[in-house]
Amino acid sequence: MNTLIGIVSDTHEDVRMITKAVALFKARAPAMVIHCGDIISPPVLERFTGLPLRLVFGNNDGERSGLKKKCRELGFAEIDDTLTFEFAGKKFFVNHGTSARVVEEAAASQEYDYVLHGHTHEMRNESVGRTRIINPGALFSAESYSIAFLAPETGEVEFVEIPG
Repeated sequence: MNTLIGIVSDTHEDVRMITKAVALFKARAPAMVIHCGDIISPPVLERFTGLPLRLVFGNNDGERSGLKKKCRELGFAEIDDTLTFEFAGKKFFVNHGTSARVVEEAAASQEYDYVLHGHTHEMRNESVGRTRIINPGALFSAESYSIAFLAPETGEVEFVEIPG
């Protein structure tokens, strides 16, 4: 069973960078792709068609009702501020990270194996006790553009930089 997870965040409607990231995701065919927020507008979600996408809202996602409707139309999972789920025997917590406190408290709780977030536009891969905190970086307004792949059973994280 394929358990690879793709992680992306802070795409901010940059269609050129989204297109590059989606091509990488499709080439690797992860079991799911997690978007950690800041999609911006509903039409941008069409760029992710064909991917097993799950998402959370970011602080710049003002068109919440439109994003919810577009997720339903495209067959993506329901979008909300926080996403928690189990996959490959691991517990996940996903939040954009607008409030660093929310991310840090989720990690400190030691309830989750993985806490995924965005917001800072910087790659992050660190452990707090048994919990791994991962930020894939961003595809907009960042020093370097990146996405990440996670193998949850082994904890292996691979950051993939995308040329701007």
